[in-house]
Amino acid sequence: MHVTHLSLADFRSYARVEVPLDPGVTSFVGANGQGKTNLVEAVGYLATLGSHRVSSDAPLVRMGADRAVIRAAVTQGERSQLVELELNPGRANRARINRSSQVKPRDVLGIVRTVLFAPEDLALVKGDPGERRRFLDELVTARSPRMAGVRSDYDRVLRQRNTLLKSAAMARRHGGRGMDLSTLDVWDQHLARVGAELLAQRLDLIAVLQPLTDKAYEQVAPGGGPVSLEYRSSAARDSGRDAAGELSGEVSGETAHTRDELYEQLLAALVDVRKQEIERGVTLVGPHRDELVLRLGQLPAKGYASHGESWSYALALRLASYDLLRAEGNEPVLVLDDVFAELDARRRERLAELVVPAEQVLVTAAVDDDVPGVLAGARFMVAEGAVERV
Repeated sequence: MHVTHLSLADFRSYARVEVPLDPGVTSFVGANGQGKTNLVEAVGYLATLGSHRVSSDAPLVRMGADRAVIRAAVTQGERSQLVELELNPGRANRARINRSSQVKPRDVLGIVRTVLFAPEDLALVKGDPGERRRFLDELVTARSPRMAGVRSDYDRVLRQRNTLLKSAAMARRHGGRGMDLSTLDVWDQHLARVGAELLAQRLDLIAVLQPLTDKAYEQVAPGGGPVSLEYRSSAARDSGRDAAGELSGEVSGETAHTRDELYEQLLAALVDVRKQEIERGVTLVGPHRDELVLRLGQLPAKGYASHGESWSYALALRLASYDLLRAEGNEPVLVLDDVFAELDARRRERLAELVVPAEQVLVTAAVDDDVPGVLAGARFMVAEGAVERV
């Protein structure tokens, strides 16, 4: 799969830009702040309905405009499609596929798939658990686009359940009469049902991603492993409580769990912590509280891995993601956003050698010298809002 044309209107710094693209390697070169990352950010948005740089759509719309449009022509095998997203901050976004307006934005998921390498990837290893949950969920959705709906349903149920818990906590703190919490049982069932689906998908992903990550780490940093992925569930009931009173425990990606079993586990855990939840006014159990523990040897990478080892781990996770999606039948576009400037010479060359066989690779760099020679291909200069092929 590759993108053959990218068109932007009022997206970030671009009033309008048209970029023809070919298979193979394409590099966008330009000084910082000229808009090269904006181009690959737009491609990534089509794949995930989100940006790797900001959490909302408002910054993506050019100053003075009320909407932005991302349009791309995509080819997979003998099939070509035109996909378009209209970003409307504060209002519903709109989508079109092959110029049909009768689609929802989620319907475009799966048409474009990307694996992004960026300086922010270091947070996968060194950052908060939310970074690793986002990594898992975006990859889950790339494998199965319908999971976007499951994630949306989970977020909706979680918000409504938290609203009920917060109201109960406030009433208790102000000495008022206890609220009627009879509906909490219903919300428990909703949260456990949707949460079990998301949890099952995460565990399945970790099981298949583990060997690919270990292999990729050996490719990036020979002799530096092994690495392992362990899922720590807030609903596990066999390892006691942590200092905050929350359930915690490890759930291996290789352990067989049916959705019914996970549903019962989540439901039971919610019962166990109900008192604490009412006191604190927040949901303490569920996939939104879980953690992916990355281990290097016997130690957790976070806090123990060196800067170079952390970079190698982050690269291995991205390479493993690419290998997984390619093996499942839809090779993603590889996006390397200003990543080579962050790497030492050895890791730079190893990464370039590993990604060059991909069907399409999009690279951004501040100067030509940041792009390894093996990644020869089309070059665009990006400056002052213009994108020109050289």
